[in-house]
Order: sequence, then C-alpha cells, then structure tokens
Amino acid sequence: MTLLPPLAEPVVAEPVAAAIAAGRPVVALESTIIAHGLPYPRNLETARELEAAVRESGAEPATIAVLDGRIRVGLGDTALDRLADPAADLAKVSRADLPVILARGGSGATTVAATMIGAHSAGIAVFATGGLGGVHRGAEHSFDISADLQELARTPVAVVCAGAKAILDLPKTLEVLETLGVPVIGYGTDDLPAFTVRSSGLPLTLRADTPGEVAGALVAQRALGYPGGAVIANPIRQDAALDPALVERAIGEGLAAAAAQGIHGKAVTPFLLSHMVTATGGASLDANVALVLDNARLAARIAAELARA
Repeated sequence: MTLLPPLAEPVVAEPVAAAIAAGRPVVALESTIIAHGLPYPRNLETARELEAAVRESGAEPATIAVLDGRIRVGLGDTALDRLADPAADLAKVSRADLPVILARGGSGATTVAATMIGAHSAGIAVFATGGLGGVHRGAEHSFDISADLQELARTPVAVVCAGAKAILDLPKTLEVLETLGVPVIGYGTDDLPAFTVRSSGLPLTLRADTPGEVAGALVAQRALGYPGGAVIANPIRQDAALDPALVERAIGEGLAAAAAQGIHGKAVTPFLLSHMVTATGGASLDANVALVLDNARLAARIAAELARA
C-alpha cells in the first residue's frame, strides 16, 4: 500500500464547495443505499430523486462515496451511474474500513458512519438517510452492533432518519444511544419510528415540531461543546407505512434464513432488506424510497435553519 499525503482530504465537488463557502445549506447523502440498499435501476432513479428533493427544498445535495482512493463529497452523473451498477461490486465502507480502502486506492459506498466522517471533513452538519444502524437482534450472543451508534457519539453531524431499521433490536439500540449521550429527537412524534413502520412503541423523551426547533437544539449542542451528533427521527408518512405485523413476520423469516445460510456481520442488513422486498411483494421497497425522500426534504429545511442561525 502506498500512502499519499492528501488521501484523507475529501474531494469536494464545485457546487458543494461553493455552497459551503457561501454559508448556504448543504445536506449529505449516503451511497450505500445506491450500491447495496436498492435494486438496479431503482437505485439510480432514487439517487437522482434524492438530490432533486434536496435542491427543491432549498439546499445543495452532497452524495458521499469513496472512489479511487478518495472521499468524494458531491457526485456527478458518471459517479452515480458507477455506484448504481450491480457489476461494480463496490465495498460497503464503514469507519473501520475507511483508512484501508483509501490507502489501497479502492472504491466503495459509505454507510451512515463513513458518510458522517466524510460530511464532517467537508464541513457539512446535516445528513439524510433512510434508517439508522444499531444493535442487532441476538447481539447478546453475536455482539453485532453497528458502528453508526459510536459515530453519532463522536462526530458532530445530525442524522435525519426514519428511526432505526425495524430488523434491529430497537429497545437495545435506544438504550445504547442514551448511554452514549446522543440526543434522539422525535420529529412530530413522541415514539421512536421503526423505519417502514411509523412507531416502534418505544417512547422518546425529546421532541421537535419544526425545523427551527431542531436547528436550535443543534446550535445549543455545539455551544455546550458536545462532541457528537444527534438523531432526528422522522416517521414515515401514514400513506407509505407498512403494517407492523407484516413487517415483524417478514423479519422473523429473514433472520431464520440468514442464520441457516451463515450470513452475518455487514452482510446481514442487505440480506434482510432484500428478503423484506420479496416477503412484502415490493411494498417495503416503495416504503423505503418514500421515507428517504421525506427525510431528505426535512434535512434540507433543517440545514436552511442552521444556515440562518
């Protein structure tokens, strides 16, 4: 491996760099949803829809990925095409993978944790995604806990999401976030959303009802010197939400199938999400796209309030 001096410095696309320099709102977007979360060509269509939704809501989108040994913040059409291509076989890059992928000149799609690192390195404070990673079911035996949670405790980026993915152990995920001191703010809700389900039934102690309230909390967090970020939990809208019983049944079947096939670690989430699409007749795919678009719009409005502040 050959280490190059600028290798950790992000390559920021000109529109993104100009917006940051001018103090205009910018929203980071992850690339794992493109490379590993959605099938082709729906993944490419959604990537472009996400960027359009951010722009229409008053902010500059900055999709983040690792391409050819550099963190890229803001991608053009060619890069999005590359990420969406199933034949590209891109790595799934989290915090632990990032330095090695960079040093090798490799390429990959960034998870929530790695996207937060890329966003912060470019000076972006708000990030929109679908669902947060967390404590996996059976973690008391497997110790399978997403790096997303620790990243939220150490990197000052607010993550707008539809709560944590329903495939996780949600009570334990919420407990770990509380232990790490990460604010989990329900947007217009008093319960933790569960990705494609509007409510997990787990109560939240923090709530905000406007983008301005969220921005105010983030400003206060920085003023207190807190090192980490925050979770802005935005429930999927009612007309796109799935039936909780259907989701739970599909998750149980998917977990059994994953165990039978020896699937573990980072491969579990994409396997289960793919199984959910089949088990719900494609409804989970439509719900996933709907919620991530709504999160992007909300993130843009929060970023605009932060820019004004």
